[in-house]
Amino acid sequence: MKRACTGQIAWDNKFTCMKKIGFLSFGHWTPSPQSLTRSAADALLQSIDLAVEAETLGADGAYFRVHHFARQLASPFPLLAAIGAKTRRIEIGTAVIDMRYENPLYMAEDAGAADLIAGGRLQLGISRGSPEQVIDGWRYFGHRPAEGESDADLGRRHAEEFLDLLRGDGFARPNPRPMFPNPPGLLRLEPHAKGLRDRIWWGAASNATAAWAAKLGMNLQTSTLKFDETGEPLHVQQAAQIRAFRAAWKEAGHARTPRVSVSRSIFPLMDDRDRAWFGGRTDEQDQIGFIHEDTRAIFGRGYAAEPGILVEQLRKDEAIAEADTLLLTVPNQLGVAYNVHVMEAILTHVAPALGWR
Repeated sequence: MKRACTGQIAWDNKFTCMKKIGFLSFGHWTPSPQSLTRSAADALLQSIDLAVEAETLGADGAYFRVHHFARQLASPFPLLAAIGAKTRRIEIGTAVIDMRYENPLYMAEDAGAADLIAGGRLQLGISRGSPEQVIDGWRYFGHRPAEGESDADLGRRHAEEFLDLLRGDGFARPNPRPMFPNPPGLLRLEPHAKGLRDRIWWGAASNATAAWAAKLGMNLQTSTLKFDETGEPLHVQQAAQIRAFRAAWKEAGHARTPRVSVSRSIFPLMDDRDRAWFGGRTDEQDQIGFIHEDTRAIFGRGYAAEPGILVEQLRKDEAIAEADTLLLTVPNQLGVAYNVHVMEAILTHVAPALGWR
């Protein structure tokens, strides 16, 4: 078979290098004159504006990270619903929601409503969470691990409950004298968004949790951080993680083809603004650190160079080659206009040269 472009991935003997490309924003804000995002309102409204502009550019997704007790984006569903009402095509998602904090039933209702408003465009990334701003913050939300559970177990349990609810099966015994007429049988949560169950992603930091997600029928998100399991570069470890995910998916016998996303910081140096902000970056190598006392992690490098150099660097990223979706982490405090400029440069000068467009 003749391959038309570089960076192909193989899935059931079909090769492709076309990729969905979206942005990922943490929604940082700070009341500082150096920031163009100085309040929570700024972060939310600018997120909506950026999603609208991204759709106009031809980008494929608007994704947001959720953090609690932080000057960042927290409760995601009002934001996702607002973007859904203002756009028509772009995918709208999270990367990721920390399930230790979530009530699965309330979340299923919120997610169903937001997905219906968006016309079935939600792509929800969830995970067991990462270190937060406060100690055991999920306890303040009324959640406790069961006896013998860790907080990671709590997050995974909430995730499984959420997935079950999204199937739309009835489970609640109806009142024999209801205020309004009921459909027959046990009742489910409403509103129900058909198909949303297939658009849930798991943010995996290890090969084992990637395989666990595959068995449950979730798509895979892998970011710029992963547990260091082999000592190899991040992109090599992530490529192996993606292959392990696909192998577990195939073994589970799911009918549909799963999706996989990777996140990267990529900045084409097009003008003096770009060179001033990112021309002197020192993160061109992976970094090693610890996210827990005994958990060694690898943090991925960033990319900042002229477009031609970027193309050659990104061509060597094995994880991007394996994935079907690329999420561009954006510096949201530099403002909507600048981030539109960055995305346009990637979509125009980098993606076509790599066969992603």
